[in-house]
Amino acid sequence: MSVAPAAPPTGPTARSTPPLAATYQRLLTHCGTLRASLAPLAGTPPHQAPTTAQLVSDPEHLTAFVEAEAARIRTRHAHDPRPHVAASRALHDYLWSVGLLMGGAWHLDRRVPLVRPRDVRVDLAEAVLHITPGAFACLPDDPAANTPGARVVPDEESLRTELRTAVADHVGPLLTAIAPRVRRGPRALWGMAGDDLVSAIWYLGRVLGQEEEALRATEALLPTPLAPYPAGASFRHLTTSDGTRHPTRTRLGCCLYYTISGTDACITCPRTCDAERLRRLEGDAGADL
Repeated sequence: MSVAPAAPPTGPTARSTPPLAATYQRLLTHCGTLRASLAPLAGTPPHQAPTTAQLVSDPEHLTAFVEAEAARIRTRHAHDPRPHVAASRALHDYLWSVGLLMGGAWHLDRRVPLVRPRDVRVDLAEAVLHITPGAFACLPDDPAANTPGARVVPDEESLRTELRTAVADHVGPLLTAIAPRVRRGPRALWGMAGDDLVSAIWYLGRVLGQEEEALRATEALLPTPLAPYPAGASFRHLTTSDGTRHPTRTRLGCCLYYTISGTDACITCPRTCDAERLRRLEGDAGADL
């Protein structure tokens, strides 16, 4: 990765800005589609912003989480989704956002957030994740290696292991809790978690103008299926008529967006064959990863 770890802040705010908060701020600056905030919730009743831990432990909170997504789908698409579709879309959005927060911090600053379920609140009305910066894993040369909450690991592979484990530890309980609502088994659910982690890092590489580096990073992170993730990053390239090579991959499962949008399946969907992907790329319609 060529994106260097952020230098620690200097000046009056140096003692008040946790290293991971600085990393998240950089990530939010780069990623306009990431609906997340470090700001504490103000004026929002607790039942409208449950923690991820509460989504896991309280079926009423989980129901509200899914129903909020169903309401957004009805508002945005004038479509009444089936319950398992709303649950799948809510889960996908959560996994992608958490994948970007955790995988993006790793890619930007080589810091792996150790995000506990109680560290994230989900604003149901606004679909925004409010995250509290906490402990993180990093390399010995990180400028923040000696700060409270830093867990230093010896090398890049150890840090990749930390990321795979941290994401699994965070999302695993939610996958178990929501499984009956999305009507998917463990392989499909962990496939979705891996897909969203990979696609989030890929997205970050694109917005940074460093797509090839992001692809190499995801291939190093998931070179093959590594438990609990049932598939590797597995990128390949398609070549359009002008000779341009375009990276693509096939997600393990469908995110069901096509069922609510009235459009074709996403370009990385297993429903979308390579001939169709090339057709869209020729027309520059392949932005939806």
